[in-house]
Amino acid sequence: MLSKKHFYCDVSHVFHNEDWKRVPCRRILTSKWPQRKMKEQFNSIWTSALASVGVEIDWKRLEAALRLERLKYRCFPSEGNELKAFHGLTPAEVKVVICGQDPYHSLEQADGLAFSVKQGVDWPPSLRNIVREYESDLERAWPMDGLSKGQGVLAHWAAQGVLLMNDVLTVREGEPGSHHDLGWQELTTGLFKALCELEKPVVFVLWGKEAQKKAVFVHRSNHLVLESPHPSPLSAYRGFWGSKPFSRSNDWLVLHGQSPIAW
Repeated sequence: MLSKKHFYCDVSHVFHNEDWKRVPCRRILTSKWPQRKMKEQFNSIWTSALASVGVEIDWKRLEAALRLERLKYRCFPSEGNELKAFHGLTPAEVKVVICGQDPYHSLEQADGLAFSVKQGVDWPPSLRNIVREYESDLERAWPMDGLSKGQGVLAHWAAQGVLLMNDVLTVREGEPGSHHDLGWQELTTGLFKALCELEKPVVFVLWGKEAQKKAVFVHRSNHLVLESPHPSPLSAYRGFWGSKPFSRSNDWLVLHGQSPIAW
């Protein structure tokens, strides 16, 4: 009889590359699966938008790959929050898309909205830099209490039609870019294509090289693209400072008959 330590499953078939590991079946059998599958969490209106541009997501494959990642590593955001950016917001309600690379990769930071953090969490450097540019751009103080209190939740942006998404929607702890090949980009690129087909003008704010790769799908005759380096301390000095994404977005929205965002 095999001992537990030798009881493994070959799970290579769910990965997109050869970088896979065998996972103990005991861990799979005793782990709790999410109550709702990702496809069920995804608004049917978004699913229809994807279908309109010929994109159909292999949810089973994506869920299996992510599930195995969570068995082996701590991943963010927490299970059930991967698609939070699309909850309560339909394609027709989107005014501004802010797109980054992938979620914060430190404990208890990522909350499912790009660049946002959970309540009570100190602000990561990227969010601090966003606040710095906000205050410079709009010439007013950030409308929340001090940085140390961690009140950086950006849900009030999302509630006004700002889609806070990343190119990749999950990440391993301490390993930025670790889920680049997991399968998320099929979804996020499809969503970008769908939003670009909207007749209503949309502002696309693309922070960093990975996000900027999606600019090729934007019909610039109908939409505005604002590109700058990522707000990370590693790149903000290269042009994020002074990019004025907040005022430029609002100026363009007003020019096209839409209400501005109360940033």
